[in-house]
Amino acid sequence: MSGLQQFVAFAETAKHGSFAAAARELGSAPSTLAKAVSRLEASLGVKLFHRTTRQVGLTPDGERLFQRCQRVLAEVEDLRAEAAGARAAPSGTLRVDMPIVYGRSVLLPLLAHLVSEYPKLALDVRLQDGYVDLVKDGIDVAIRVGALDDSALVGRRFASQTMLLCASPEYLARNGRLDRVDHLATHAAIVHRMPSSGKDRPWQFIHNGKPIELQPVSRLRFNDGEAIVAAACMGLGLAQLPDYMAADALDDGRLVEVLPQCRPEPTPVWAVYPSARLVPQRVRVFLDALNELADSQATPPAAGRGRASPPPQRRGIDVRPARGRDGSAGPQWSLPG
Repeated sequence: MSGLQQFVAFAETAKHGSFAAAARELGSAPSTLAKAVSRLEASLGVKLFHRTTRQVGLTPDGERLFQRCQRVLAEVEDLRAEAAGARAAPSGTLRVDMPIVYGRSVLLPLLAHLVSEYPKLALDVRLQDGYVDLVKDGIDVAIRVGALDDSALVGRRFASQTMLLCASPEYLARNGRLDRVDHLATHAAIVHRMPSSGKDRPWQFIHNGKPIELQPVSRLRFNDGEAIVAAACMGLGLAQLPDYMAADALDDGRLVEVLPQCRPEPTPVWAVYPSARLVPQRVRVFLDALNELADSQATPPAAGRGRASPPPQRRGIDVRPARGRDGSAGPQWSLPG
């Protein structure tokens, strides 16, 4: 191997963590890849891998080179496709990372349509709720919800989600009516522990025209959205859920919406991808499909599906102001003692 092939051998070995696994992916022999990487190290004058008998790990120099290689090789692949006249028919593997429930319920039908329309397109879909390093993990596009923190990524907003406070009719019959945000302090909460941070997700509302955050004090927390829906349907407490996640339970009456007049502003949903001058055709058709999805996206469930009556006095929520981008606090809220 020489030239570009040495970089391919290096990148695949870094991605898979061993010469054997990379060789299976490339249809080559492990010894051939090892020799190619050794020649690359010699020509560059740096050590790229820490080697053991079973696996390899990147050195700091190897990390830097791998990050650059991922994008360069992707551009080379796309240039080859264009030179072969395949621009109208995307090919290769589209690698997508997306949240579990959103991906399964909203995006998998779209991806199924793409592979049906483009027979040369393959999919490598990762469903998880944590964030990944797109460059290091070789991801073409990731779906992320909320504010974007990584300025090295290009973000395209294609949808939004609305958070709905929900409870089962049985729970509301037992625990009474909610007319105001400060009534929440007397109710049981089911909270979401965010996999990306390990922290509980605060509840968000609009109160008196301004955003506020509530940090529920709860005995029930889950790191899985579908488990939260199930717990709410069992009557275990109130839960704030994305509209798409609560839709089926709202439609069949297992859940009703609480405090619809206090819904927070919709949260943006983004497709993010590494910044590059040349976007591969397989990525371009996926982004176009997401734009079409945005055009046809249904509105959130109609407000006012569930109201309750006066609650028993049981404290459970700590109300805190939402903070603006500059870190300043909004109005201070306190609950009656």
